[in-house]
Amino acid sequence: MKPFAALLDRLVYTPARHGKLALMAHYFRTVPDPDRGWGLAALTAELSLDFAKPALIRNLIADRTDPTLFALSYDYVGDLAETCALLWPERAGGGPAPRLSEIVETLQRTSKAETPRRIAGWLDRLDATGRYAFLKLLTGGLRVGVSARLAKTALAETFGKPVEEIEELWPTLSPPYDSLFAWLEDRAPRPSPEAAPRFRPFMLAHALEDQKELAGHTWQVEWKWDGVRVQLVAEHGAKRLFSRTGDDISGAFPDLLEGIHMDAVIDGELLVRGADGHAAPFNDLQQRLNRKTVTAKMMADHPAFLRAYDLLVENGEDVRGLPLSERRARLERLVAAHKSDRLDISEVLVIDDPAALARMQAEARTLGREGLMLKRLDSVYTAGRVKGLWYKWKRDPHTADAVLMYAQRGHGKRSSFYSDYTFGVWRGDELVPVGKAYFGFTDEELRRLDRWIRDHTVQRFGPVREVEKTLVFEVAFDSIHPSTRHKSGYAMRFPRIARIRWDKPAVEADRLETLAKLVETRAEPAENQTGLFARTPSS
Repeated sequence: MKPFAALLDRLVYTPARHGKLALMAHYFRTVPDPDRGWGLAALTAELSLDFAKPALIRNLIADRTDPTLFALSYDYVGDLAETCALLWPERAGGGPAPRLSEIVETLQRTSKAETPRRIAGWLDRLDATGRYAFLKLLTGGLRVGVSARLAKTALAETFGKPVEEIEELWPTLSPPYDSLFAWLEDRAPRPSPEAAPRFRPFMLAHALEDQKELAGHTWQVEWKWDGVRVQLVAEHGAKRLFSRTGDDISGAFPDLLEGIHMDAVIDGELLVRGADGHAAPFNDLQQRLNRKTVTAKMMADHPAFLRAYDLLVENGEDVRGLPLSERRARLERLVAAHKSDRLDISEVLVIDDPAALARMQAEARTLGREGLMLKRLDSVYTAGRVKGLWYKWKRDPHTADAVLMYAQRGHGKRSSFYSDYTFGVWRGDELVPVGKAYFGFTDEELRRLDRWIRDHTVQRFGPVREVEKTLVFEVAFDSIHPSTRHKSGYAMRFPRIARIRWDKPAVEADRLETLAKLVETRAEPAENQTGLFARTPSS
């Protein structure tokens, strides 16, 4: 456990990507199996210890410390794992620190009733740094600034293997990844994913900064749909649906998979149909996301389908090395032959000139689109974000002036600062919350906000403070949707702090009825309107 605890401790205080890669490389080289495999699983969020809930940790610390001391400490520190790690009483003679593999493998076979005793025993054997790492492992959310992709990149750079090969193998592997490390260290052949449907790494787009970047090439233009990017894999007699990070989400969308009958791998957008038969807004799709079980009513109310973007494999043939123009022609023939209401194809738009492109980008919000996608017709399907091949031109965000209502302590480097902000707008004479944001400001602005919050607190609720309703944020957000989970009846999507309005009185903040007018109603484009929406003829 000590090497993993040391890794987490250093990752928290290492902001640079290169530094994080170096720390993980050292860990993967020096820590033996299976400990490093379990550490990798934790970093990539593939490790879940279901019995260890935060309430269990609270109960354990409550038996060992004064409740007032815990409440005061938790309010100051703002993080449950860190507070408990620091307050846990040192106990001599507890035995050597446990290995990470001992903790994970023991918990996997320990009954729920026995779990508290096991956890307390391990906490007695660890120092403060080890306790913090252990508790973070138990409660999830390591928050050390490492994504699954970055951890896989560290593996690739450490052992000199292509990260694309690791990502293709990933869905077929399971912790503690013995076969993966054996291949990485050239002790065994590459694990074979051929016998099962497998994920292929996505090709990603850069944001378009200037239309001049498009000069000298021919581009395919499509709408950027407001759904979730997924990969449909139908091969070896089985079907799977993978998220952009390679997670298998098949179980949440059985209706989509049941309607697919082909041998292919397709890159596309997961959407649900509205009552009018068209793609419904993201808020409707959200009713089905992150569900462990899906009911017949959910599937009937929000039927899922795939809007195909690209073809990666057809009848066992990998076509990623073909230019987009050829892949698109094959995709059109495949979708046309399939004839299923669970699969259609993203429209290719005809663009007359740069001014027409700009007009279409400006129309995106009215049409319920996220913006435009621009793809070079000669581009092969390359994993990752390759400059100059694919671009996304997203619609401009909405902005609103909202009043800070509550502030919560952050995590990791921000655990000493109030950095998570809940804000609201006026409904009559009261403020009602419409969103929460924790980015969009500089470190200097964060320090100033933290001081303001401490000086203007009116009530405390553990790590959360209610503040005087006098500070205005200019909030940028992608869209706003009805929500039964919020007192206001609405929730912002992707809110971020655009500007801190120290100068603006709170009474001048926006009103709820103004935001309600921004709820989007989709307008379908007129058929062949000015020739901009015609489909490119199939090859």
